[in-house]
Amino acid sequence: MTTAARLLAEASDVTLLAHVNPDADALGSALAVGLALHRRGAVVRVSFGEPAVVPESLRDLDVAGLLVPPSEVPAAPPLLVVMDTGSVERLGPLGGRVAAAADGGGQVLVVDHHASNTRFGTHHYVDDRAEATAVLAARLLDALGVPLDEPIARCLYAGLVTDTRSFRHASAQTHVLAARLLSAGVDPEATTRPLLDSHPFGWLAMLSTVLGGARLERDAARGLGLVHATVRLADAEGLRSEEVDSVVDLVRTTVEAEVAAVLKETASGAWSVSLRAVGKIDVGAAAQALGGGGHRLAAGFTAEGPAERVLAALRDALDGAPEL
Repeated sequence: MTTAARLLAEASDVTLLAHVNPDADALGSALAVGLALHRRGAVVRVSFGEPAVVPESLRDLDVAGLLVPPSEVPAAPPLLVVMDTGSVERLGPLGGRVAAAADGGGQVLVVDHHASNTRFGTHHYVDDRAEATAVLAARLLDALGVPLDEPIARCLYAGLVTDTRSFRHASAQTHVLAARLLSAGVDPEATTRPLLDSHPFGWLAMLSTVLGGARLERDAARGLGLVHATVRLADAEGLRSEEVDSVVDLVRTTVEAEVAAVLKETASGAWSVSLRAVGKIDVGAAAQALGGGGHRLAAGFTAEGPAERVLAALRDALDGAPEL
């Protein structure tokens, strides 16, 4: 962490990137660090490869206007900080900036908590024991001597509350960090509701269709059970990515299944697959075998082809995944 903090302290021009389809941990962590550096006088920009617009539930975190479209990201940034991203592929259209920065004499700092991180930067602060990248961001800000005031604390809290499933997977130390953030003025209800408990009416119709087609395979996943649902483009028409991403948290409540999977159609024949486990199978390893990655209990991958072929590959990967 010392090297990471030094790079940030010495930087006068910083570009922070989140992964494609950024969640609250990725974008919140980037904005928290970016805001701190902006206040120290650095030129700061925060971006992500896709989609073209910032997720609605995360827009209020950008209090200083640091978010820029991919077109405004320098071709070869002097310091590129990649947050919450396990591989360069997860940067999508901005992935080429990593090699360009390094080849141009710049530095690439990867800050992440995914065990599957491929160490694609020139410097790394990776700790898979941290429940969220927001935890690592907070440590870096402490090392820089940055006070955690309300705007910064709110960005960090957004990452914590989502990646810990409302603190159900949080250590005592992370609860202490959350207490610091609340003491800084974060309103937990106002921060959490847009992230987890606010959906348009059309979400209910989508759920009716998708959950009505869910299937339980009791013999899959080493005989521990697999439940899966499919969200097709037509099902999600007019809805935000947040609505589609929320489906897995409902599917995972199935008590007869150790593993939950949601196939989300991103284009005709293209899928983004979210995986969750209760605690007995390493779905991170299964996702990695399919070209993705993540944590032992929460992971994902992308795939192409018919949904049944994707599910067949997933069944094989789960059967080969380590038990915990």
